[in-house]
Amino acid sequence: MYGACRRRILSAHTDTLQQKGRGYMTMKYSRQRAAILSFLQSRRDHPTAELVYSNVKESFPNISLGTVYRNLNQLADAGMIAKHSFGLLGIDHFDYNTSPHYHFVCSSCSAVIDLPMAYSAVSEIDARAAENFDGRIQEHRLYFCGTCRNCLDRESGKNHTGLLENSE
Repeated sequence: MYGACRRRILSAHTDTLQQKGRGYMTMKYSRQRAAILSFLQSRRDHPTAELVYSNVKESFPNISLGTVYRNLNQLADAGMIAKHSFGLLGIDHFDYNTSPHYHFVCSSCSAVIDLPMAYSAVSEIDARAAENFDGRIQEHRLYFCGTCRNCLDRESGKNHTGLLENSE
């Protein structure tokens, strides 16, 4: 029923579920959860639950969108993935990379992209914000907005490789 390759992938993610969950709440292993985690690990584009669902459904035809949402939220609650809500988009995006980093949201195509920028100034931002605030600041959430390279190229008549669309 299941191919050897698929078994190896799911087996590898059994270890990932166990290792990544150390220090967080423990989770019972499930093949569906492992497939969701595997899909997220293979992506850098911060997919939505709907995109995760449409891809995982290929391997698990009986999986429901509700099951995908529930597993994504459990993985996020366990600290194994990050759940991001970007005000512009109004929908949650999920990220395998749980380390602190900034994001860029394209206002044209709604792409969510990791922003290669040092995150070392975080404590400085939090400290400066706390200087004139009489509450307690625990964290900050910051994302940048604009137009991504693909959309800029499309606007200027270039394709993804930088070649003019009508050139040969």
